[in-house]
Amino acid sequence: MSNTRLFSPLTIRGLTLANRIVLSPMCMYSAAEDGKATDWHLAHLGARAVGRCGLVLSEATSVEARGRISVNDLGLWDDAQIEPLARIARFAHNEGVPMGVQLAHAGRKSWSAEKGHGPETPVAPSAIPFADGWATPRALTIGEIDLQVTAWRDAARRAHHAGCDVIEIHHAHGYLLHQFLSPLSNRRNDAYGGSLENRSRLLFRVVDAVREAWPAEKPLFLRVSATDWVDGGLTPDVFVALAPQLSAHGVDVIDCSSGGNLPVPPPAGVIKPGYQAPFAERIRKEGGIATMAVGLITEPAQAERIIAEGQADLVALAREMLRDPYWPLHAAAALGVDVEWPNQYLRGKR
Repeated sequence: MSNTRLFSPLTIRGLTLANRIVLSPMCMYSAAEDGKATDWHLAHLGARAVGRCGLVLSEATSVEARGRISVNDLGLWDDAQIEPLARIARFAHNEGVPMGVQLAHAGRKSWSAEKGHGPETPVAPSAIPFADGWATPRALTIGEIDLQVTAWRDAARRAHHAGCDVIEIHHAHGYLLHQFLSPLSNRRNDAYGGSLENRSRLLFRVVDAVREAWPAEKPLFLRVSATDWVDGGLTPDVFVALAPQLSAHGVDVIDCSSGGNLPVPPPAGVIKPGYQAPFAERIRKEGGIATMAVGLITEPAQAERIIAEGQADLVALAREMLRDPYWPLHAAAALGVDVEWPNQYLRGKR
C-alpha cells in the first residue's frame, strides 16, 4: 500500500479528518426562498460524503436574508433553517464524514443574478457599487455593524445546533467582510476604515463572535482572497501579517482563494492548475498557520504534491468534485492507497 500524505489523517482541535480532501463550498442555487436546505443539498453533499471526502463544506450560507448571493442560497438567519441542515449533517456523520458550513454575507454583491437589484438595498462598508449596472449599496452605520456581528454569532450558534463540525467564515470573492478589508471597496473614515487595523476590525469582531458561539473543540476556517489582482488592493503580504493575530483569535485554517472584489480577471497567463497554491504555501510558512489550497486542483498526483511539499495542509476541490463525486475513492486507487469504501459500493471496488 502506498504511503501518501493526501490520505493521511489531520487533527484540528477535537476533529480528526480521515484525509486531506475537502469539498469546496459551491452555491447550488437550489435552496427554498426561505433559505432552507432541500433534497438537492442532501443528494449533493451526501454523495460527496459517500465519496469519502475528508470534509464536506456546504455552500455560502447567509447570516441574514438580505446577504444572500441569490434568492435561492442557503441561510442560517432563522432557527427554522437548522433542521434541514441537520438532516444533511446526520447523513454525512452516518458515513463517517464531518460536515462544515460556510457562513457568509454578500454585501454589495447580494442578489447578484440581479446585479444587486434585489428586494432590499444591499449594504457595504461604503456606497460604491461592484461594477457598472450594479445597485449602489448603502454604507452600514456603526450600529448596523454591531448588528452584523450579532448575526454572525447567532448563525454560528445555529450551525452548532445543526450538528456541523466546522465553520468557515467567507472573507473572499468580494463579499461583505472582504469589502471591509480591501481599500478598493472601503472608503470609510471612521473606526472601520483607513488603516489596516481599522479595515480588519470587523473581521476580528466576527471571528471573536463566531468563536464565542462555536465550541472550543470545533475548528474554525477562514476563506480569504489572498490578492485582489489590482494595484492598491489586497496582497498575500496582508494575510501573512494578519495570520498570527487570526490564529490567536481562534482561526485554525486559512482557505486561500483570490479575486472577486472587482470585475477584474487575474493577469494573463496566471490561471493554470494549482495557481492559488503558492498563496497557501506562503501564508502557511510565513504566517505560521495551517492553510487550504483551492483552484484548479484536479489530478491525484497534483493534490498529493501540494500536501507532500508543504504548500498546504488541505486541498479543496470544486469543479472536479462536480464531475466526480467519488473523486477521493478514485484518487486513492490512482495513488495505490487502500481506503474503505461504503459497504453498498463494495462490488464496484477494484
